[in-house]
Amino acid sequence: MVTAPPQIERNKLSTAVVNAFEEAILSGSLAVGERMPAEAEIARNFGVSTRSVREAMQILEMKGLVRRRHGERAEVVRDDIGQYLNSLATTVRTLFQREPAYVVKIMDVRRLFEVDAARRLAAGEGRLDGSIEAALERMQESVGARDFPSYADADAAFHLAIVHSLGNEILSTLYDNVYALITDTIRISVRVPSKSMENGIKEHRGIYREIRSGDPDRAAAALETHLRNSTEYLRIALTRQQPDTST
Repeated sequence: MVTAPPQIERNKLSTAVVNAFEEAILSGSLAVGERMPAEAEIARNFGVSTRSVREAMQILEMKGLVRRRHGERAEVVRDDIGQYLNSLATTVRTLFQREPAYVVKIMDVRRLFEVDAARRLAAGEGRLDGSIEAALERMQESVGARDFPSYADADAAFHLAIVHSLGNEILSTLYDNVYALITDTIRISVRVPSKSMENGIKEHRGIYREIRSGDPDRAAAALETHLRNSTEYLRIALTRQQPDTST
């Protein structure tokens, strides 16, 4: 049973409940799939109101630790990360549809994942298993065929392979759940006439070359430059997609 601390400050009633149950869930004391105690029971145990308990359950749900359904006790879903992140990705995609400028924001997310991954791969972490090279070959084939959709898919696969090569399952799972969004941004940026597929594959080969060189700073800088250039192409593409309201 999750117990309350000896004293709880009046203005931190829901916080105390959150902290106690978060610790129990993360430590495994409350297992995935297990039902939380009833709100009335939690309120009695902690000496707080049911309103404070409901506030605490809402916070735990926002953290992705529990799932609530009307008329049922909350369920522990800590390891249900795939469903949770898929829901998050769907929410972000909805934002894209409402406001195209959100597409540019995904580049910041990519930078957090990919630049660090390139740096660590160049430093000797992870394992290069040929998946990056395979993506480059697909990109080259698409250039020859002038197949923009296939090029975009291979481009996204290149970046996916960089992150996966680290061998960090949690990092890969997080990245996988924004992968479709990343593919969308690439498909938009390759439409910009000033960015040729030939230049694009040259940039990607340069990134891979720096990773293989074993120089973490140069590898990170190459990927950072690539993402910065891609962000500018995105801005151009999105501007061209905006309707002309001057008339």
